[in-house]
Amino acid sequence: MPSSKSYLAFILDQLSGMDGVSWRAMMGEYIIYYRGKIIGGVYDDRFLVKPTKTAVSMMPAAAKERPYEGARELLLVDDVEDRSFLEALLAALYEDLPSPKRRK
Repeated sequence: MPSSKSYLAFILDQLSGMDGVSWRAMMGEYIIYYRGKIIGGVYDDRFLVKPTKTAVSMMPAAAKERPYEGARELLLVDDVEDRSFLEALLAALYEDLPSPKRRK
């Protein structure tokens, strides 16, 4: 089941206080970027993020879910209503993730 544009709009609205948040449609789902780094995405109307060390410590009880069959597990963000938490989470993910590789 592809994600709805209304759920994507809700997540983007929650992150609207941060500069550098962008997204890209991918096969009915949406990849979320922060300052050029992929931090997760919206899959089946769920906001999933990469399970970095800091993200796991910020959400110790978060469910690990696969965005699609065969994919690596990501963390389900349950508290999407809390803007300040989401901002802190994205900032932590940005610090934990490596810089994107340059294309040749």
